[in-house]
Amino acid sequence: MRGRLLIRDACLADGHSSTLQVGVSLLIENGRISQVSADDLDPGNAEVLDGGGATIVPAFVDAHSHLTMPGGSHWIERGSDPPDRLREVARRNAVRLAQAGILWARDVGSPAGPDGRAVSLQVREEMAARIGAPYIRVAGTWIATDGYLPMTVPVKDGDELRAAVLAQLDFGTDFVKIMLDPPDRSDRCPFTVDDVRKACEAVHARGRKITAHATILDGARVGAQAGVDSIEHGMELDDAIAATMCANNVALVSTLSVLASWATFTRTTRIERFTSDEGKRRLQARREGAFAAIKAARRAGVRIAAGSDFGGGSVRAGHLAWEVEQLVLAGLEPHEALAAVTFRGGELLGIDHAGRIRPGDPADLVLVHGDPLSEPRALWRVWAVFQGGERIA
Repeated sequence: MRGRLLIRDACLADGHSSTLQVGVSLLIENGRISQVSADDLDPGNAEVLDGGGATIVPAFVDAHSHLTMPGGSHWIERGSDPPDRLREVARRNAVRLAQAGILWARDVGSPAGPDGRAVSLQVREEMAARIGAPYIRVAGTWIATDGYLPMTVPVKDGDELRAAVLAQLDFGTDFVKIMLDPPDRSDRCPFTVDDVRKACEAVHARGRKITAHATILDGARVGAQAGVDSIEHGMELDDAIAATMCANNVALVSTLSVLASWATFTRTTRIERFTSDEGKRRLQARREGAFAAIKAARRAGVRIAAGSDFGGGSVRAGHLAWEVEQLVLAGLEPHEALAAVTFRGGELLGIDHAGRIRPGDPADLVLVHGDPLSEPRALWRVWAVFQGGERIA
């Protein structure tokens, strides 16, 4: 974007402060944020946008997404769709993300094509530098013990785990993801701490990051002790594991909205696992446990990023605001929940300007109608989206 744009008389919520800044002027010059001021700036020759009643927030970071997957109750079956179909799903999902102000997508698992490369790698290449599409970072294909999911890279032991993570990096992934839940839904992690630590060391030696899917307590324990960079879901954390995560600089990526989405299925589907009394009881217990895990992470000072898990469950693309609402219900302050979908996600990606609003940064920002620090639902009311200073929604 060339030229100058002044957004005048808006509010600002950046995730750092619990207080809404009122009467803010933000000047964009040549695609970058030039000034952010509490004073009414002289527009000069700049185009002026009246921001009255709206709040400027950083462009959102969905730290747990599956671009190639459509979501819904049969999402696992869709992983067997042809690669061309998966790429078309990704194109549609990308449009939905950008329109919702989500300009960073951390893709944490994609089926592989015939050549063994994750389809998400092709999606990343196709959308690189395209205005109106999110910036994408991909983990490649899930790595799990044999039998976990049909579209994973199956491994049998720690040696195969280490070889598999390096193979994903050789394909060109930005980071890698391993699964620390067992295929038999038991409560024991299928890998030892030493197995996972060796995989972490191999990935870190390449200058990349490794994340771990862990919904069970033992999986989170193994990942935290081994020093993965983040734990995805983390729905059974306790104070001891949270303390280990904090000590080892392991972030938590919450996905509470997928549980909220499943809760809607108790009223909107005929699928028995959701509608039976036992299914409802299990879901309620899972949600209570996940909320308790967020509280434990917050007490320990764990960095909390957030994702919608769209495509990897029933949530659809563009619904990241739902995650903010759920984090507030779980005990975070609204500005902490906003941080989880902005700069905390940027920290996880290792992108300094992602999810931030500072002079000199690319002008990737969103205007929502209302005050997200007193009403998190305001994040659903996206009014304008700017990418590199260009208005795309």
